[in-house]
Amino acid sequence: MAALDPPARLGLAVSGGGDSMALLHLAQHWGGSDLQIATVDHGLRPDAAAEAAMVARAASDLGLPHVTLHWQGWDGRGNLQDQARQARQDLLCDWARRAGLDAVVLGHTRDDQAETLLMRLARGSGVDGLAGMGARREAHGILWLRPLLGFGRDELRDWLRARGVGWIDDPSNDDPRFDRVKIRQAMTALGLSPARLAETATRMAEARDVLDQSAQDAARAIGRSAHGDIIFDRAGFDRLPTDTRLRLLADALRQIASSPYRPRLSALQSALTAPRATLHGCLITRSARELRITREAQAVRGVTARIGADWDQRWIISPPTGQINLDRLEIRALGPEGLAQCPDRVFWHLPRASLLASPAIWDGARLIAAPLAGFAPEWQANPRPFTGVLAELSNSH
Repeated sequence: MAALDPPARLGLAVSGGGDSMALLHLAQHWGGSDLQIATVDHGLRPDAAAEAAMVARAASDLGLPHVTLHWQGWDGRGNLQDQARQARQDLLCDWARRAGLDAVVLGHTRDDQAETLLMRLARGSGVDGLAGMGARREAHGILWLRPLLGFGRDELRDWLRARGVGWIDDPSNDDPRFDRVKIRQAMTALGLSPARLAETATRMAEARDVLDQSAQDAARAIGRSAHGDIIFDRAGFDRLPTDTRLRLLADALRQIASSPYRPRLSALQSALTAPRATLHGCLITRSARELRITREAQAVRGVTARIGADWDQRWIISPPTGQINLDRLEIRALGPEGLAQCPDRVFWHLPRASLLASPAIWDGARLIAAPLAGFAPEWQANPRPFTGVLAELSNSH
């Protein structure tokens, strides 16, 4: 019943529910992996601490290390489930980075896939949303794996019962205040089959792959990257089908902003034809010849990193060789103050708006280097390669 060929160092997210407990015990059969276990305690129910302790005991019985990750961010406002889901992802990301994990494994099942499809259908999602959850996904620099999407919730519980393994049922899974519970109850009332709905998600994923391939072909023909910016030939871009244009723009925004999510469709549609727009932490400008997407300066104001760490989650800064004290230095956006110290436009690699959001090296208030503005060019600033439909864009200098 193993469902993947796992990386060497795996983190398992185990809540104590039936799906995740099945994941915990199935992982023992994969072989070759160093397994670590984490449970997120959102602090929302009095029983949550005891449930985390139960997972810790189960992990200990299997000889596996376990840690409980605590969230205390709920202030009683907003969408509880959305905030809890985001908090869980953030906590697991931090844990995975600290532990040096190759991937984090989640226990989502075929039933979860079916519920996700219907929830997104209710929100008016298109092909990408209706493709559901992928078995493999990269977000926030972490590889997320869902090896149990081919198995039903009842099937996994039967497997646990046959082996005398217990689990805990979270009472919130039956609380009709939550959208997912309403969808689950509606599926039962209407006699909808999770297996058939999951098949629909698979077919939508296949359709999405075709659309992605068309977008990738278009990006290769009319697109290029230049020192972190993404540029499309204006005339060629405007001739593309609407879905392809939306797909290219969404992926460019997502990657420049280092975001796992794309903007809302209505916002993308508005930005397609505007001469200048800010969206998703990016600046979109149209000229007679090109459509350019760059980082918005305001979005990186106050973003800092030490030398050796990625800045804005995508820039790699390389200092010059030789003796240099890096302890006092940090990476910040060049901004108008820094650009004023780079007056010779002959050495500018990018337009002014792009340079304002470009990485620079500072010693307090003193500018040390601004590689993309030609200031101290012995320093190097290189963006991480683009992925997805933009992966083949060539970098021009």
